[in-house]
Amino acid sequence: MIDFQQLNKSFGSVDALSNLSLSVPTGCLFGLLGPNGAGKTTALNILCTLILPDKGSVFLEGIDVIKYPRLAREKIGYVAQDVAIDKILTGRELLEFQGELYHLSHNQKQLRLKELIDILGMETWIDRRCGTYSGGMRRRLDLAAGLLHKPQVLVLDEPTVGLDIESRATVWSLLRKLKEEGITILLSSHYLEEVEVLADRLAIVDKGRVIAEGTPDGLKSELGGDRVTLRVREFSTETEATYTQELLKKCPGVKRVVINQSQGYSLNLIVQDDGVLNRLRTELSQANLPVFALSHSRPSLDDVYLQATGQTLTDAELAVTSQRDSKVERKKAMR
Repeated sequence: MIDFQQLNKSFGSVDALSNLSLSVPTGCLFGLLGPNGAGKTTALNILCTLILPDKGSVFLEGIDVIKYPRLAREKIGYVAQDVAIDKILTGRELLEFQGELYHLSHNQKQLRLKELIDILGMETWIDRRCGTYSGGMRRRLDLAAGLLHKPQVLVLDEPTVGLDIESRATVWSLLRKLKEEGITILLSSHYLEEVEVLADRLAIVDKGRVIAEGTPDGLKSELGGDRVTLRVREFSTETEATYTQELLKKCPGVKRVVINQSQGYSLNLIVQDDGVLNRLRTELSQANLPVFALSHSRPSLDDVYLQATGQTLTDAELAVTSQRDSKVERKKAMR
């Protein structure tokens, strides 16, 4: 249904996409997983004809999106990361206006409105002004606007950011129903649980490129081991941290060791058998690095991300936030 081919996009000195290639099967709920700043939104904006790539191609059911944007738009429903809703109109008025933009007949529009209001549970507040809506209400209305013309492809950019548990459950239920109806869904998220629960297939995006792709279970099984998180006393020097990493790597059964970047005395390991835990305790004790805490868990998508990038998704988020804050501080200093 969707085919990204060697996409490149830069904004000034920042490379948002670097040869990103990806295929989304028809009728699939496909997840794009990665931290903020990974390039997910840029890829979606190119697909939805909102921006042009510097290089590369995008095809939607065989249509060249770059050459024939109008044909592509007829097939796409887009729900952006930031909800943009007129505060003066009521929810019903906004959806009726959206229907006019799609050239729906009066009967088509009214039937579809009633259907979406029922599905999304908007009956009690749809005739109130949008300026009075909560975040969950605004997100549901935004979803209804994206679905009004019955698109073949639904593109969702971080659809549940900031939602309460009830609203998030409503969105998840709707997405499952839409998938059953045969709609192809491309979902961007940095919530591990969301992608793991909903997606048939997923791609992990980092620094503008795809670093892993497959089914959630398939990617986890490829790790060939479980995850162990160790907390030792804080490293006094970088040399000590490196020494500890090398020490643990030599321990039989350990596949990978990564220092948690948000906590310099926490280590993430991919291990192949349960017996390795006792060996780890022995090695650390002999090196005068006693274990303060140890957790053992089955593979998760965060472990897949760890294996592919050398850091957890949480660490990646923190790194992006830190870089953004540093840029803000530099700009303030220049003023």
